[in-house]
Amino acid sequence: MTAATDQRETRRSARSGAIGLAGAAVSGLFGFVLAVVITRGYGPTGAGAFFAAVGLLTVATAVCTLGAETGLLWALPRRRTGATGDAARMLPVALLPPLVFAIVVAVVGLLVAPQLADGLFDRASTETVRLVQLCAVGLPVLVATGLMLAAVRGVRPIGGYVAVQFFLLPIGRPVLVGLAALASGAVLLGLAGWLVPALAALLVCAGLVAGPLGLGRGARLRAGSADWRGFWRFALPRAGSAAIDAGSMWIGVLLAVALAGQAEAGIFGAVGRYILAGQLALQGLRVAVAPQLSRLLGADRPAEAAAVHRQTTSWAIVLSWPVYLLLAVFAPGFLSIFGPEFAAGATAMTVLAVAMLVNVAVGNVQTLLLMSGHSGLHLVATLVNLTATVSLAFWLVPRHGVLGMAVAWATGIVLENLIAATAARLVVGQPLVDRPVSAAAAATLAGVGAVSVVAVVAAGRDVAGLGTALALVGAVVIVMSALPGVRRRVWRSVRQRGG
Repeated sequence: MTAATDQRETRRSARSGAIGLAGAAVSGLFGFVLAVVITRGYGPTGAGAFFAAVGLLTVATAVCTLGAETGLLWALPRRRTGATGDAARMLPVALLPPLVFAIVVAVVGLLVAPQLADGLFDRASTETVRLVQLCAVGLPVLVATGLMLAAVRGVRPIGGYVAVQFFLLPIGRPVLVGLAALASGAVLLGLAGWLVPALAALLVCAGLVAGPLGLGRGARLRAGSADWRGFWRFALPRAGSAAIDAGSMWIGVLLAVALAGQAEAGIFGAVGRYILAGQLALQGLRVAVAPQLSRLLGADRPAEAAAVHRQTTSWAIVLSWPVYLLLAVFAPGFLSIFGPEFAAGATAMTVLAVAMLVNVAVGNVQTLLLMSGHSGLHLVATLVNLTATVSLAFWLVPRHGVLGMAVAWATGIVLENLIAATAARLVVGQPLVDRPVSAAAAATLAGVGAVSVVAVVAAGRDVAGLGTALALVGAVVIVMSALPGVRRRVWRSVRQRGG
């Protein structure tokens, strides 16, 4: 690896990362708006039903996708696009098995909707049965949308993906769910509003991939047996880990519904919305650099891949640690925005925020493992997560409710990340943490920690303290960004060779 090639790769990751982060910021804002709409529009019990339905859909979608979305993200950057390329023939390989499986699951879901509603909610009723039926109808649409989004990210610059995943979907959902809540207050109509933007996204994605893949211009869609074997050898181990990854929070919601009731699930769902919002910076960086990591690792350039990983980890710490530190300290203030009934989740949110500090600190090690082709190792890490979460949930949730679910989920998060980080370090054979990463962590912890202490002493942990902390953080950012020396150091960090 030369300094020039290293710098080119980190500059490329910086450009993609900046776009991904901008999209993640918008998605996070409107994800929060959606959570407010659901909790304010339906209350704890209605929100619990809504979150449970979304959880059921999310987990079912991840299971039915069979790991093919990550398979596309891994395979397409390694193939030639255009009418004469071999990338287009991966579409039927990736799309057909998941869609057939999703349709079969949807039909079964329609047939057993009363039994599913009885097991999932406090009780089966006409509304809860219809919720399950609507989930079944929407399942194939969500599977197709997820796969086409992965195809967009694999063959186009990141802007197209960001426009759909971080703008169309998160903006459309609170608008339509809010209109449904105002119109009738029925959870069923709200869930329909949540599903409609996915259909629009599917149509947009189909248009976005047609050109680069040469569809309609003579591109071959017939794949060979080697294409099928190679793709599904990678994708199938990812199927299990994808279901766990995508459904990590929603599995918690479903367990909370089953073990503690809809109201507790509604509170846990509200807590989870904040926790997931803090993860959006990491997600934005992940979707930005995943194709780049696949290309570098596929070309046997692990040092450059590790440099990109270290750079994005530093960014993630600087952007996400302040969010989780504030969530941990000012949990009562954040949750009061949803209403007084949600204050019971404050301690749970603190526990989860601390666990997410670990998640951010190791960076996108899961993506590094997957793009290196080691989906089996990633599956091991996620299975440990799932086993720990479910086992502890059955023990803790009946006695401790939301807090018990938070402890279970936090334990699974920490275990998965430590295992994945160790495996990624061994696979890549390069250091994944260096001095700039450690310095970013130390500076962020010291700065936000000091601001939080001042705000708590001055105004407490409720809304007043939260507002004080945010004002202080904003003032520090403005002052620091005005200093020429700081700006130069930030620019050098963006362009750094990654150690």
